[in-house]
Amino acid sequence: MTNQTPHIIACTDGSGYATSVYDHAAWASRRIEAGVEALHVLDQKRPASGSVDFSGAMRVDEREDLLTHLADLDAAQAKVAQIQGRAILDHAVQYLRDKGVADVQSTLRHGTLVEALHDLEAHTRLIVIGKRGHSADFDHLHLGGKLERVIRASARPVLVASRAFKPIKRVLIAYDGSPSAEKAISHAIEKPLLKGLSVHLLMVGANTDAHLSSLHAAQEKLKAAGVNVAASLEAGDAETVISKTVAKDGIDLLVVGAYGHSRVRQLIVGSTTTALIRTCLVPLLMFR
Repeated sequence: MTNQTPHIIACTDGSGYATSVYDHAAWASRRIEAGVEALHVLDQKRPASGSVDFSGAMRVDEREDLLTHLADLDAAQAKVAQIQGRAILDHAVQYLRDKGVADVQSTLRHGTLVEALHDLEAHTRLIVIGKRGHSADFDHLHLGGKLERVIRASARPVLVASRAFKPIKRVLIAYDGSPSAEKAISHAIEKPLLKGLSVHLLMVGANTDAHLSSLHAAQEKLKAAGVNVAASLEAGDAETVISKTVAKDGIDLLVVGAYGHSRVRQLIVGSTTTALIRTCLVPLLMFR
């Protein structure tokens, strides 16, 4: 059950990314001194009874008997999903407590993940979700519609966990002057999540006075707040430049606005997003 204190939501489906989600949530919990709520959502799938074609020859009594069996199957599957969901949450709670998170809750919901997060949003400070879940298609590098829908719908920052957690010391902020990028800058200044970390502010674009002025202004804001920040402006393809910078500079966390007005926007719309998340191999903190 959710209390009224703003906290972190750790979305879990028990997949291979679940442990990393818990680790990233525990890290964020220590940074911002907030509790963690483990959330598991039981998706409303099409019932087996609704997938049967009765157009063929079948007596009325046979049809009714089949429907009864299918209804029983639906009920059994729902019960199994409920038990499995509770087991996932019990493990999440114990894991988070073992990691030192004192205030841990768990919530099991029916419906969709976006709906559940919307209902909980008023008391949410940060959402943590894995890059991939059980339904992701690795062959086609498809991160799953859930992740994209969460990023698009959430008014809260979304921390997308990498495959495994590692200590976060160096942060790269991909900056383009958009409202979402400015929100990322404000968060770095006003909130404790990134306090004390080494920050690299990167703008991808042509070397123009406008770009330099915008980048310098953002850097000065961060410096005035005591943030240890370096800034650079580089031309090229946004995905390529950002990915290379992450690898070259040993970046531990990539911060990006979910919807920008420049080429960075392309990272979060369509297949380029998938390529960036997969290529960087680091967690992403995203702002809409």
